[in-house]
Amino acid sequence: MQMSSKEKPAPPKAFVEFTRRFPKISQAWDLLSEGGAEGPLDEKSCRLIKLGISIASRAEGATHSATRKARAIGASDAEIYQVVALAASTIGLPNAVAAFTWVQDELGKI
Repeated sequence: MQMSSKEKPAPPKAFVEFTRRFPKISQAWDLLSEGGAEGPLDEKSCRLIKLGISIASRAEGATHSATRKARAIGASDAEIYQVVALAASTIGLPNAVAAFTWVQDELGKI
């Protein structure tokens, strides 16, 4: 599920600074990502699943990142919004609306 560096959205400055300051954590993070990418799911499915996980975790920054990465590998706005809609029955309407705004923040930039 590795995106090429051309497709990968630029990480936020805070992330870049954190990884420079803590390179071993950055290396461990990369290994986690690589390990999770191994398996039968295609890259777009993995990105949409990760978006759903970030939404269910109510992790705003991760939802922004997952939205950018899903779009970068070709997920449509409709597919991304469907993930938000699917989350509503599990996380509740107020949390789904919050996630909707986080997704809109990113889709409005594209």
